[in-house]
Amino acid sequence: MNIKIGESQNLISEKESKKTFSRKEGQLAIDCYETPSDFVILAAIAGVKIEDLDISIENNILIIEGFREIPGKEENRKYFLKECFWGAFSRKIVLSEDVDIARAEAFFQKGILKIKIPRIKRVKEKKVAIESKE
Repeated sequence: MNIKIGESQNLISEKESKKTFSRKEGQLAIDCYETPSDFVILAAIAGVKIEDLDISIENNILIIEGFREIPGKEENRKYFLKECFWGAFSRKIVLSEDVDIARAEAFFQKGILKIKIPRIKRVKEKKVAIESKE
């Protein structure tokens, strides 16, 4: 998994060319929240290998792309219910202006992707001294 700032790399199209999936790309379900110090994105993506994830930030848009491979072969399967998404997925999140994308971090543990982007602390109020120019 790589975090790239200001450039885009599409690992998914390369992987899709090797697979024979007929479904369109899925949208990754996420939770977004903020704390006083960070903007945080959580995504449950069990079954995805870390090398099949790509995270980039371009023009204040966070892009998460990945690929979840179907376990085993598809031969002779008769589905009664199919809710799991297999194949390529992605999600784009517009970031607020008060985040420091240069310090973005991503962690992947037990099938949960967590991306933390520190918030920039802006001064909300400042007293301006008046100088005499006489």
